[in-house]
Amino acid sequence: MSQWTVSDSVRLTFDHPLAAVRVRVVNGAVNVIGTEDAGAPARLEVSAVEGPPLVVTHEDRTLTVTYEDLHWKGFRSWLKPGGRQRSAVVTVTVPVGTDVQVAAVGATATVSGIRGRTEVRGVTGDTTLARLSGPVRAETVSGGLEAQAVTGDLRFTSVSGDLTVVDGSGASLRAESVSGDMLVDVEPAAGGPTDIQLVTVSGEVAIRLPQRADARVEANTTSGAVSNAFDGLRVGGMWGAKQITGTLGAGTGTLKATTVSGAIALLRRPEDAEAAPAPAGGAAPDDVPSGKVL
Repeated sequence: MSQWTVSDSVRLTFDHPLAAVRVRVVNGAVNVIGTEDAGAPARLEVSAVEGPPLVVTHEDRTLTVTYEDLHWKGFRSWLKPGGRQRSAVVTVTVPVGTDVQVAAVGATATVSGIRGRTEVRGVTGDTTLARLSGPVRAETVSGGLEAQAVTGDLRFTSVSGDLTVVDGSGASLRAESVSGDMLVDVEPAAGGPTDIQLVTVSGEVAIRLPQRADARVEANTTSGAVSNAFDGLRVGGMWGAKQITGTLGAGTGTLKATTVSGAIALLRRPEDAEAAPAPAGGAAPDDVPSGKVL
């Protein structure tokens, strides 16, 4: 085992291959970048260190960067202001097959180009995930999550953090939030079935699908507005509750979306669409045919 105490800017190179990297910081930023160069060593760069030093450990093909008193379990206790007078910027470059585990208390987190398993826990900082092909688990309290071109299964939970998925093509997406909004733009890989399940209490939900989407659709809101851009789906309901139901394509996939007081919008994705999804309740005129907003 090799160990370093880092209280100032430093760069470290690890010649032995890594299987996992674990980073836990308070304030600042975490960047984990996957490299396709199989012969390149893993690299760690730490800068802008304030407060207590970081402890860097390299053991059994696992690189760990953390504070001595900050552990993966119970990290939410750091919401208390007493122990948060610290900050650091950590950048790790690792082989694409590395498993990644990040806990960020008040820090922003970015993970890109990883094929291994990715797990992120955040409190108030935002998280960006790009070009991940392995399974992804993300949990935040109030920080938002943006996932760009993520092809692995994505699981997301939050209290008030928003979810934005751009050019998603993973096998499945599961998301739960209390008050966070969910904006999801998907293009299933190779025209495969859609598998999406979204639940939020008061957040708004907007889902943009390709015209050739393949799914059984069930979208419900208790008191919010609904809009639907697909002629093959039905909009119904009584009193305050409304729902969008029906089948797209062969119906081998699943699309379920539930919100209590938020709006729900199902938008049609142009074949060459590159833009981010439109917000719920505010679709562009070309996306939602006249008479489909209730």
